[in-house]
Amino acid sequence: MSYIVPIGPYHPALEEPVHARLITNGEEITDAEVFIGYNHRGIEKLCTERNPIQTIVLVERVCGICSHSHALTYALAVENTMNMTVPKRGQYIRAIVAELERLHSHYLWLGIALHIIGHDSLFMHTWNDREAIMDILEEISGNRVNYGMVTIGGARRDISDETRVHVLKMLDKIEESMNRLRDILLTDKTVALRTKGVGVLTTEDAIRIGAIGPHARASNVPVDVRKDAPYCCYEDFDFNIAVWDSCDVFARVVIRVLENFESIKIIRQALDMLPAGKINLGNKIPRIPAGEYMFRHEAPRGQLCYKVVGDGGEYNHRVSIHVPTFRNAPTIPTMLKGNSVADAGLIIASIDPCFSCMDR
Repeated sequence: MSYIVPIGPYHPALEEPVHARLITNGEEITDAEVFIGYNHRGIEKLCTERNPIQTIVLVERVCGICSHSHALTYALAVENTMNMTVPKRGQYIRAIVAELERLHSHYLWLGIALHIIGHDSLFMHTWNDREAIMDILEEISGNRVNYGMVTIGGARRDISDETRVHVLKMLDKIEESMNRLRDILLTDKTVALRTKGVGVLTTEDAIRIGAIGPHARASNVPVDVRKDAPYCCYEDFDFNIAVWDSCDVFARVVIRVLENFESIKIIRQALDMLPAGKINLGNKIPRIPAGEYMFRHEAPRGQLCYKVVGDGGEYNHRVSIHVPTFRNAPTIPTMLKGNSVADAGLIIASIDPCFSCMDR
């Protein structure tokens, strides 16, 4: 017999509102629909009432997990509109914080995925390791969530030699812990039983629907803005695009583990090669000239785009924010079909959704 099983939009297990409508035949999901847009906050409208410096403070609060990504992408769009060249030291610092943010975001997702499948001991170990990354971010920026490291024209805070040495030591400990975590995740029977062959998104479907970020790379689609259109001196760093070809939830676990090692590699290179000189172009409030520019950044969840339109006035004429979850959410119905209702929560979570970003 066919049933309709609703998940959300408001549910004790959901931290953010999303509604999935599952059409089932017994325990098997035969079709599904996903509905979004339950928590619109009007941030794009608020941007038209603020100058660029005020806007950075605002967009940094679109999302608590990838706050640096939003501030950085907006700043890069404005700087390109103004043909502004950011000092190289400032660009390196931006890249370091971006990769630390990617690390803590991937650790957070791994912990949540382990919690969903019932592996709470490994969930607690994962989040314990994540605390070390949060401590590094706090040491560099003074904050654990909204770092305030971006200004128009560069970085707001420098990295001292003492902090640089300390961060490198902490990265050694994080990498050692990541090696142990990788070995467990790749061999643990509980992880394998709950993730292998679950929520498959084939390479063809990922390309057809337009998946991006780690979600696409877990379906063997090698897309990464840091390689495809380098910015913040990413062309100076030696790193690989992590891809996996099993196209299931297990692949999404593996991808985030592999990307953590690549992020550690980038941070080490950036700290070792950190250029001397200024970190920004000063603290003047810029006036965005008439014109428009769209910039994309590889945020932890995938490609984040900001389009900034200026009319020569004090405030933004228009700021349009296009987030990774908006691109990845349409893949959920395809992944749900043929799976058990019991796996629905894990499959939805496997895209690493941020409805806070999407309902901006």
